[in-house]
Formats: sequence, structure tokens, C-alpha cells
Amino acid sequence: MTLAFLAILGGLVLLVWSADRFVDGAAATAQHAGMPPLLIGMVIIGFGTSAPEMVVSAMASLDGNPGLALGNAYGSNIANIALVIGLVAVISPIQVHSQVIRKELPLLFGLCLLAGWQLMDGSLSRNDGWVLLAVFAVVMGWSIFQGMRQGPDALAGDVTAELSSAPMALGRALVWLVVGLVLLVVSSRILVWGAVTVAQSLGVSDLVIGLTVVAIGTSLPELASSLMAIKKGEHDLALGNVLGSGIFNTLAVVGIAATIMPMEVDPVVLSRDWLLMTGLTVALFIMGWGFRKGRQGRINRVEGAALLTVFVAYTGYLISTVMA
Repeated sequence: MTLAFLAILGGLVLLVWSADRFVDGAAATAQHAGMPPLLIGMVIIGFGTSAPEMVVSAMASLDGNPGLALGNAYGSNIANIALVIGLVAVISPIQVHSQVIRKELPLLFGLCLLAGWQLMDGSLSRNDGWVLLAVFAVVMGWSIFQGMRQGPDALAGDVTAELSSAPMALGRALVWLVVGLVLLVVSSRILVWGAVTVAQSLGVSDLVIGLTVVAIGTSLPELASSLMAIKKGEHDLALGNVLGSGIFNTLAVVGIAATIMPMEVDPVVLSRDWLLMTGLTVALFIMGWGFRKGRQGRINRVEGAALLTVFVAYTGYLISTVMA
């Protein structure tokens, strides 16, 4: 049991570190290849910070623990909005200037509805997984198309400033890209083994472990990158990280897990976890869109504190079900 706890802790530390190296290397490599800053922000950074969720969920499904994979994906979305955005907004209110982000907000809500529709029959089949991956391919294509034709945008400015603050030679970028990817796989394997072992020892479902410990751990890259972005005044990059990760988790992470191993889904996932994930997405949509005429989207400190309160209450409730 002690070894399993150490595996979770060590796996999470290595996972966060390797994910950071992977995203930095990928972004710098894309910059050297001439990719526009907006595309780097939308595709490389936004989706790249979800690499831990993808690898962990794939490993969990390969090991025959699809509940851990699903809990990781949905739990990470909940943590990204309620914990990451909540904490960042409390530290510094988030101003939304980017038109791309304003388009991604309703898209994420639509994807939540698709996820809920798939869960209604109490299972996620391989066909469901392929549908999610097909939609993900369309979304990626749309993102690339938008990035190529989009004019000046606040998100592009944030990405340019971020890349300029820490330039990286191509050779070093490629090394970090490969090393980060390899260590992502290794750390994910360690983390999944530890999480499953602890769950089995305590008699806790792998779903709950995925929704709590694993989800919070795999959300740490988004938290770290968003805190750094907000410190530099790059508000749109901070929010873009979370939105890109949410899209990636809902489509690619769950899609990959389901195609590897179809899963039966406990009804509580739809009535509790999916419902909260969707409700938080709607709240973020309302706060970030700015519906008043002439008013930009803004997530203030009060709204951030409310998001944090929801996260603490939800996590506390999950822990209480384990202790009961």
C-alpha cells in the first residue's frame, strides 16, 4: 500500500514535469516550423496540456480499468474549470478579448451535450469512441482552418509574447519533445498502477479515484501554465488552455479510452459528474462571453471564488462517499 501511494505521488510529479517539457518542446518546434502563433496557442498549447489525461486514460483502458479513464477525463474538466479558472480568477480577474475563445465556449457546451447523449444508454461502445474521435478530427480541422484565416487576435499576441520570453533552439526543442513524450508514458504507467492498487486495497471504485486524485494531478499542467500566463497578463492564453483541454478531454481522451475498451457506465456518472461538468461549462460560457452590449467577457474574483467553492464541495462529497 505504501509503495502504491509513493507510485501515485512520484507518478504525478514526473507526469507534470514531463508534460511541461513536452508542451514547451512541441510549441518551440512548431514555431521553428513556421506555424502561426494563433495555431500554436489553439492546437499545440491548448490541446498539448491534455497529454497527461490522454496517456493516463489510454494506459488505464489497456489495463482493463476504463472507469479510471472516464473519471480522469470528466474529473479533469471539472477541475480545470472550477479549480484552475476559479483560482486564477481569484488571483487576477480574467478578461476575455480573443474572438477564438468566444467561439470555443459554445463549442465546448455542445460537446458536453454530445457526451451526455452517449451516456444515456449506460455504456460507451467502440462506435461511441469512434464518433468522438471523428468529431475531434473535425474540430481539429476547424481549428487549423480558423488559425490560418483568422486576423489579429489577442490569443495570438499572448502566444507570441510567451514564446519570445523563453526562446528555444530547434535541437533542444526536439530533445524535450521526445523526452517529454517518453516520460509521459512512463509516469502514466506508474500513476495508473498506484491508483488502481490503492482503489482495490480501499475498496473504492476506480471511477472515484479517477475523478479525484488522478484528475487533479493531470490538471496540474493546466494550473501551472494558466498561473504563469495570468502572471504575465496573458488572460486569453490562461482561458484558452482550459478550453482546449476541455475539448480534448471530452472528445479525444474519452474516445481513445472507449475504442480501446468499451465500458459500462454507472448511472451516477450522468446524474452527478456529467451534470456538474456541463453546469460548469454553462457558467463559464455565461461569464466568459459577456452578453451585455459592448461588454467584454470577464470572470471576476467573486465568480472565481464561487467556482472554487463548487470544486471543494464536489470533492468533499466524493471523499465522503468513500469514507461512508
